[in-house]
Amino acid sequence: MRYRDVPGLSGAANAAVRVLERERFSPGAVSVALSVWSVRVHGSRRRWKPWEAEFTCLCCGEGWARDKLADILLLLPPRAATELRGRVERLDSALLDRTHHDPTADPDLPWWHRRC
Repeated sequence: MRYRDVPGLSGAANAAVRVLERERFSPGAVSVALSVWSVRVHGSRRRWKPWEAEFTCLCCGEGWARDKLADILLLLPPRAATELRGRVERLDSALLDRTHHDPTADPDLPWWHRRC
C-alpha cells in the first residue's frame, strides 16, 4: 500500500494526513475511508478498487468508513481536519437526504449506523 492524496485537500492537509497515516493508521487509509463512504452515500454498485478491497469486508458494511473518518477528524491538526470535515459533511448531508432513520437500530450506535 502506498500513500494516496485525498482529492480536494490542499497540499498541507494531505501532508498532515500522511503523517497521521504513518503514525496511527496505514498508508492510504484516509483516502480509502472517504472513497468507501462516498460509495455508501451515493449507492454506487461499482466494485471496490484493488487498493480498497483490503479495507472492505461484507460483515462490516461501509459504516466502518464513517467510523474511521470520525476518528481521523479528531486526530488531524485543526486546519487539515476542517478541510476534510467539509468533504465528509457534504457526504453526510447527501446520506441524510437519501435515507431515513431506522427505528429498530440500536440507539447507542452513531447516527450513520442507524440509517436505511
